[in-house]
Amino acid sequence: MAPEALTNKRHLRRLAAAFFVIAIVLSLAPFAANAARKAYAQRATRSAHSHLPNAHPVPYPRLEWPLEISGGQYAPLAWSDVAGWSADDHLQAYKAFRTSCASIAGQRKPPADPKALGTSLREPCRAAKALDITDGAKARAFFEEHFLPLRISRLGEDAGFVTGYYEPIIDGSRTQTDVYNVPVYRRPSNLFVRGFKQEAVSLPNKGQVFRKIGRRKLVPYYDRAEIEDGAIAGRGLEICWLKSQTDLLFAQIQGSARVRLEDGSTIRINYDAYNGYPYTAVGRILIDRGIIPKEQMSMQKIREWMDQNPDGANELRRQNRSYVFFREVALSDKDEAVGAQGVPLTPGRSIAVDKSLHVYGTPFFIEGELPIESEQSKTPFRRLMVAQDTGSAITGPARADIYYGAGADAGRVSGRFRHNMRFVMLVPQSLDPAARGRKMPVPDPRPSKKIAKLFPQVDPLKDQPKDQKNGVKPSGTSAVPTPKNTAKNTAKNAAGAAESAKNATPPQPPAPTQVVAGKAPLPEARPNIEPGREARRHRRVTHYRRNR
Repeated sequence: MAPEALTNKRHLRRLAAAFFVIAIVLSLAPFAANAARKAYAQRATRSAHSHLPNAHPVPYPRLEWPLEISGGQYAPLAWSDVAGWSADDHLQAYKAFRTSCASIAGQRKPPADPKALGTSLREPCRAAKALDITDGAKARAFFEEHFLPLRISRLGEDAGFVTGYYEPIIDGSRTQTDVYNVPVYRRPSNLFVRGFKQEAVSLPNKGQVFRKIGRRKLVPYYDRAEIEDGAIAGRGLEICWLKSQTDLLFAQIQGSARVRLEDGSTIRINYDAYNGYPYTAVGRILIDRGIIPKEQMSMQKIREWMDQNPDGANELRRQNRSYVFFREVALSDKDEAVGAQGVPLTPGRSIAVDKSLHVYGTPFFIEGELPIESEQSKTPFRRLMVAQDTGSAITGPARADIYYGAGADAGRVSGRFRHNMRFVMLVPQSLDPAARGRKMPVPDPRPSKKIAKLFPQVDPLKDQPKDQKNGVKPSGTSAVPTPKNTAKNTAKNAAGAAESAKNATPPQPPAPTQVVAGKAPLPEARPNIEPGREARRHRRVTHYRRNR
């Protein structure tokens, strides 16, 4: 009996294991069937879309463009399309560019405020350093090999705008006298610019500027009128003394000056900081007041009017609340002024640009006509320039201030520049926008004509009356209540029937309605109806019977 009982136990165990396996298989069968249906649906979807070329994921992947200039529009050009390019003296532009490369090579880390060109100028600067170019043909070949020309302007405009500036030569004194009694101030120690250390070599011409009172309190700094009235006098901030406030104003507008002392020596002063107030152009005020016509406006005209109207000049000057502080720089009379990039400027080749948009060292080809020979002349100006400076009034993607040199002659010529010019920005080859454009995803193809006829895109407001488009009911029509609001609307109508019957007017015949044949609207999506409990139970039973 013992062997037979043992055999029966083993048989029962095997039978129980078989039933257990069958139960597991039956419980997993719905999941397997669901996975099979999903796989079948995916294969069917791929088969249905297999005829579409290069279907794209939605939404399209975002590309980081190498060249994005706020508020600007630009288009690639061929070198042959740049008017006057072949006739320019490219060697002078190449020398100015190499001067900027000295500053670009000294940058050890990327700038804090990234711009369109970024650090891409390092590559052409390395190439320029390795070359020894001494003629214009090779200089032209250098720019054509390492740069691409882009026509650039403000959005919606086809040209840019240029003005001119220079370095004044002013008479002055190291000490205050009866003749020289207008102080030239250096930066005060209680002046703070948000985001910059106080010991910085030079502070920006934009941003919030404060004056500290006590240990913690910060208030706006003194404006021009307060400083001219002596708000910071007697603190030992005077670098030198000038003859008039007009001389100081023009030195502040230009950003630098040469002060010629009585013993024949010269003091060189450069921009160091400002008091935080926006710059107001005194020439614009004279134009708005009708004192000087716009077509005759120049720095020389402003100076002449101020010299002839001392009281009016004092009031006009104070309309510009911005005030510039200087620092003394160690430059000889033979050295040119130093721009915001920290390199000497080149007369006729250096320009000031919008620092928030452009990178110092960027070449710009500027083309147009300027009154160089006389106030009425239209001298052709087609020249490759290099961005090496900035200014608070220089804003926009195609805006430049042309540095024209030092002295009275340079001041007379540059003071006449207020003209529209065409700008071509030279972009390093590494930022070729056309090459990046070829990688841009192309939209999916449009539907066929047959599909477009079956399902035309209809504007639901196109064929409606004008007053109905604006949310006003047309006369002679009434809104049809929805099922949810039928009872409420009926009650409201019944309640107001007696009220309206008192003031009722004879009924007017209804206006004939005009039937407009419109396009068939797009078909509505099929509603997703959740099956009932009995339907779900029937589906499970049918599925179970099929899998037995």
